[in-house]
Amino acid sequence: MFTQQNLPACKPVLTPAAIIATFLLMSFIFIPIGLVTLRASNSVVEIVDRYDMDCVPEEYRNNKVAYIKDDLITKNCSRFLKVLKPMKAPIYIYYQLDNYYQNHRRYVKSRSDLQLLHGLGYNDTSSCKPLESSHNLPVVPCGLIAWSLFNDTYKFSRGPSELKVNRKNIAWKSDRDHKFGKHVYPFNFQNGTLIGGGKLDPSIPLGDQEDLIVWMRTAALPSFRKLYGRIEEDLDVDDVIVVHLQNNYNTYSFGGKKKLVLSTSSWLGGKNDFLGVANLFVGAFCIFISIVFLLLHMKNPRTDLMGTWPTYLGIGKTLLADKGHGMVHWWLYFS
Repeated sequence: MFTQQNLPACKPVLTPAAIIATFLLMSFIFIPIGLVTLRASNSVVEIVDRYDMDCVPEEYRNNKVAYIKDDLITKNCSRFLKVLKPMKAPIYIYYQLDNYYQNHRRYVKSRSDLQLLHGLGYNDTSSCKPLESSHNLPVVPCGLIAWSLFNDTYKFSRGPSELKVNRKNIAWKSDRDHKFGKHVYPFNFQNGTLIGGGKLDPSIPLGDQEDLIVWMRTAALPSFRKLYGRIEEDLDVDDVIVVHLQNNYNTYSFGGKKKLVLSTSSWLGGKNDFLGVANLFVGAFCIFISIVFLLLHMKNPRTDLMGTWPTYLGIGKTLLADKGHGMVHWWLYFS
């Protein structure tokens, strides 16, 4: 029978020594990688400042929603950030939102990718309901994602001089070139009775509105950061950075948080200890398993059949099939 053919194949012998050596080798690989990546993450310098609570006037602390919805109240606020470690340019500016579920199904679907690319030439915007039109005119860009555009603004100064913020190339090049039209302009946007977030300059095409492009790449987790710009000057220890911001965005209605983040980067990217800790955990676990196997092997050593009976001439195998009971028995005999 073809199924009884003994074809050439690799048949590794999993001896205790081989298994222990394999786990030790894995630990020698994962632990150095974990140490290197953790060191790269720790080399990143971050300044994180939560401002959504402190930027509310004292008389509105008990009713923050009324404060943020009242257009007659100024939303200007100043924050002071002290640099504790040297920060080498470029220094990335992020805004961080917590308890904000951009991954909600109805929120993610509330957009029209073809409209973003072709503008008013594409009429099927049913996925944007109920924000596909306003005053019987189409809205470009339509949908809840664009409508809820983040609109807090930041300006930075160090001493008497202003720190310039480069806000170019903050979005992915593939998004700018292939997902947002260079000849598509905002139309009838934020003209309804209910204003969601930021407004767009109708004279700038969507392909150049990088704030919008960054915002519309929705986050997978309820706590996320999005790039606002870059400071292309080094910051020294004990520098005091004055942040002049406008606290416009409403996170008080759903208990969200707003934070401003200044961060450097390493060859691995931003600050993230997860990769290093995960590699260290796997390496330590491999060492633990190898020690357990070693102790078990020392307590109950494996007996080698050929080493125990070296005088036997060979080993054969006889297959006896008991069809009546549906069982297969293997017998070893020595000749």
